[in-house]
Amino acid sequence: MSSDHVQSAGRPTDAGAPTGEGVLPDGGAGAPFLELLARGAPAAAYERPVPAARAEGRPPEWIGALEHAKLLALRVRAELEGRRRREAELSALFETAHDLAGLRDLDSVLPAIVQRARSLLGTDVAYLTLNDPARGDTYMRVTEGSVAARFQQLRLGMGEGLGGLVAQTARPYVTDDYFRDARFQHTGTIDEGVRDEGLVAILGVPLMLGPHVIGVLFAADRRARVFEREQIALLGSFAALAAAAIDSANLLTETRSALAGLERANEIIRDRSAVIERASDVHDRLAELVLRGGGVHDVAAAVSQVLDGAVEFTEASAAPAGPLEASRAEGHAVRHGDDWIAAVTAGGELLGALVLRGHHDLDPVDQRTLERAAMVTSLLLLARRSAAEAEQRVRGELLDDLLDARDHDPRLLRERAARLHADLDATHVVLAARLDTPAADADQEAAARRRLWAAASHLAATRQGLAAARDGGTVLLLPLGRDDSATELARRTARHLGAAVHETVTIGASAPVADLTAHSDAVTAAYAEARRCLDALRLLGRTGDGAAAEDFGFLGLLLAGERDVAGFVERTIGGVIGYDERRGTDLIRTLEAYFACGMSPARTKDELHVHVNTVAQRLERVGRLLGEDWQTPARSLELQLALRLHRLSSPARR
Repeated sequence: MSSDHVQSAGRPTDAGAPTGEGVLPDGGAGAPFLELLARGAPAAAYERPVPAARAEGRPPEWIGALEHAKLLALRVRAELEGRRRREAELSALFETAHDLAGLRDLDSVLPAIVQRARSLLGTDVAYLTLNDPARGDTYMRVTEGSVAARFQQLRLGMGEGLGGLVAQTARPYVTDDYFRDARFQHTGTIDEGVRDEGLVAILGVPLMLGPHVIGVLFAADRRARVFEREQIALLGSFAALAAAAIDSANLLTETRSALAGLERANEIIRDRSAVIERASDVHDRLAELVLRGGGVHDVAAAVSQVLDGAVEFTEASAAPAGPLEASRAEGHAVRHGDDWIAAVTAGGELLGALVLRGHHDLDPVDQRTLERAAMVTSLLLLARRSAAEAEQRVRGELLDDLLDARDHDPRLLRERAARLHADLDATHVVLAARLDTPAADADQEAAARRRLWAAASHLAATRQGLAAARDGGTVLLLPLGRDDSATELARRTARHLGAAVHETVTIGASAPVADLTAHSDAVTAAYAEARRCLDALRLLGRTGDGAAAEDFGFLGLLLAGERDVAGFVERTIGGVIGYDERRGTDLIRTLEAYFACGMSPARTKDELHVHVNTVAQRLERVGRLLGEDWQTPARSLELQLALRLHRLSSPARR
């Protein structure tokens, strides 16, 4: 205190009173201390007014009153300091509670709690540890004022160190000298960390959630210190707030997790709802397709739109064998790479597959949609097969009536044919087809014949013709195109049926037949001719081929139902005859002389009375008209027969 204050402490307020009296003026002794209280002077300043009064020679009563005023002032000062401290503590607790009310991040709230605890308790270090149930120990969560890395990374086993004792007993513990305190278990790891940090006095209070200790809040000094009861209570309040913060954070985490789970569940529900809607949509579409008579490709197109991918129907032979067999055995769609395959089956029969392209993952409901589409496809195929079989029977019955030459009304025959989209007034060819691959047993042979009949019936339906099983083979009645021939039609049909049944199929064809209903036996005679051609092909070793009577040369005269001499002549030497008629040449006579002279040019020139070069030029022209093989034995025989028939049929040349 300044000399002015010291002096004012000994000056009486009443100038007329005697200085030696023991009665003090009212308020005279307490004035200096009130001034000290007003400006918040330190405790040492309160000791100065009494010595100053003695130095001034104040009476004992004055000195006593001054001593009493000092004690009262110090008591008031202590009370004020306590109030200010409690005010600061309450303010810190309020700010911490405010942080919790704002649900700030736990990584922000806990460091703030530890920092405020250190500040209010005036310690060198404050730190907080949390229990780790998974490892069965505690670990440093937050430190404030720490400088040692080893201390910041400490892990304490349950019951180890002061913190272990606090966690074990759920009560606060304090030590003014950690290393000399034997109440708790010392370990080398903990002691080394505490020694690195230089801590001596440590206070620890538990963090409680109900009856459970979840951690410990510490305040520590690097010197010996006694923590007062109020400080322990204050740190306990901060520990309660820290526990509340952790509990709130856990609840918030659980709430967020629950909300996230609800959002995921909601997404799943929305997805499932969308999938169910798609399934309902595809059900409606498939039902509509079935009702309006759609086909398997219509089903594939409808499912493609619903599943947002390319779906196609494939034959069983074109689908991957392994996944197709697995789908057939399991009754479910099977993933194959980025595709899904659903077998189309009816009973034990494999009819094909629905293939979804480019979908690596498929929702179970979408998978079921693909399987349902495969089931609908099998039903459509069975329905189509039943209809086709019925139509085949009807076509076969009509052809049987034509072959048996029954006395039917031509008008009724035409009407029956028209219902099958066949025109009996058009030109047709009768084809006799037979399998030429040996079968292992009678059952296999019968199955092969059924396949041949089914393939022939399908071909006849697509070509607006008729087909029937007959005489161990199959007979077809197909219309002949304007620029087509019986031979080409027979060969195409042999190749087509052979590919369809994977067997060797040989076909004999009749000559073209027009106006089938005009003569009751027209189809019967044509079938007999086709059978003779079929037998000739097999005898000549030409299995797997197709031919008509016109392809067998002069043998065709014997095979044909009618002896078509003019047709044979025309097919054999018609080109030479036409050349003579157009050019006025005599190649036919030269050809006759050439064969009559034993195919000798020298003798031929004598017979014709021309130069040998003329003969050579004429024969060269004949070769260009008839082909290079015209002098082979088989061709020369046909040519000589045709020349003889041509002479017999031409009166001018006899």
